[in-house]
Amino acid sequence: MKKRVKAFTMHGALVVPLIFLVLSGVMSCAVNPVTGRSELMLVSEGQEIQMGRELYPNALWGAEGGGGEYRDEKLKAYLKDIVLSIQRVSHRPDIPASFAVQNSSIPNAWAIPGHVVMTRGLLAGLDNEAEFAYVMGHEIGHVSARHSARQMSYGMVSQLLLTGGGMALGGGAASNLAMSLGSIGSNLILLKYSRADELEADRLGVQYMAKLGYNPKNALGAQANVERIANEYLRSAGQSPEERGFFQDLLSSHPRTSTRLSEMQGIIRAAPMTSMRGDGTNRSRFQANIAGLKATNQAYRDYYDKAVRALKKGNTGEADSLISKGISGNPQQASFHALRGFIMLNRKSYSEAERDFGNALRLDSNYQPAYRGLGILNYARNDYRQSINYLTASLSLFPNDLPSHYFLGMSHYKRREYRPAISRLKPVADARPKHPTIHGVLGQCYENINDPQSAYNQYVLQTQVDARSEIGRQSASRAEALRPSIEQTRTGR
Repeated sequence: MKKRVKAFTMHGALVVPLIFLVLSGVMSCAVNPVTGRSELMLVSEGQEIQMGRELYPNALWGAEGGGGEYRDEKLKAYLKDIVLSIQRVSHRPDIPASFAVQNSSIPNAWAIPGHVVMTRGLLAGLDNEAEFAYVMGHEIGHVSARHSARQMSYGMVSQLLLTGGGMALGGGAASNLAMSLGSIGSNLILLKYSRADELEADRLGVQYMAKLGYNPKNALGAQANVERIANEYLRSAGQSPEERGFFQDLLSSHPRTSTRLSEMQGIIRAAPMTSMRGDGTNRSRFQANIAGLKATNQAYRDYYDKAVRALKKGNTGEADSLISKGISGNPQQASFHALRGFIMLNRKSYSEAERDFGNALRLDSNYQPAYRGLGILNYARNDYRQSINYLTASLSLFPNDLPSHYFLGMSHYKRREYRPAISRLKPVADARPKHPTIHGVLGQCYENINDPQSAYNQYVLQTQVDARSEIGRQSASRAEALRPSIEQTRTGR
């Protein structure tokens, strides 16, 4: 026992200096463009932008609310001009920036290097252009101060410490560290920021709007409106557990306490005010530009959002009635038609589902859920080749869409194309380890490509999830059959 402790201690004594030796090769201090201070930064600006580029489609379709992009080119051009003006007066004006309205009723805004986004639900509730400029300035402020990059950098250090430096040592060149830990970036880039980060973003948002001639006092109105809009949405949504948890996080990071209001008033007094443009709000112009979006947003809240909740509860009749009313009043929304397609798919009314998904794509050729729906529809019809075509298109738009990965993997499996089946099903199994059948299917795939160890592991996992189902019993039988050869390989006999 004492020898084991001593050996462990010696190992620790060797590993700790080794970790710092590895870190010294990759760690660098960069000057924060906002504070002017040096700070730990393992992520270059180029890597920031690349991570933003890779994360963007997944965030637009899969982050809170999803929905893809709200299509209104005239409105987008108007708002994009404001966002690019804010970017030009920010501390990192050379970073490329795109703007989009996310087609979600959930009120939210976010920015990652290269992209700035506000949801339809939040935009519809703002009062004027100055409030919009403040919220966008706040989000751009997070990017300007490299808050995401700092989170990623600390995450990388933590990962290195947890793995004893193994990833860096085994992965080769230190310059590849950020890429080898890219998943950390994807996980951290949209995490809730600290209160200090939020306060810094508040200050930057006020500074940027004031530089453009907006009255900075509208920052207080924007914060009040964000809370009001969130509470209104929660009341209309019935406060599902998922949405309630999201908004508790949102409101806890943007609290309208007397302390926070006092801090904001101090920031506003210190704002470098240039000459104010007009009344400093441009309210009339803003309201005229968002009038169409506000009407559409109400249709989403009255029909689409309620139909989605009804469908989740299994009330397909109620869901169909609601979305049919929505289509009747607003037939130009691709998402309305696609939702009806999923309702018809749920009812196994495949011809009607195909028509609805087709209508969605005629309105928006990049509407990803319609491709997913057609892929699932063709899988149900046993047309696996066509299913593969549609699901591949779905993943080109939303690379992390788990349902598309699953049905694409299953389509390859049905065609006995086991290697591509594994590449699609394994990420689903990792993300949904308690899926009722996927481990058994993966076990069969691995057996068919002559990988008995992986097959055995998947069969064992299947029996742990469900040993009584047909696939569970088959997995138990195959695991028992493979066990002797696996044990023989392990012992080398």
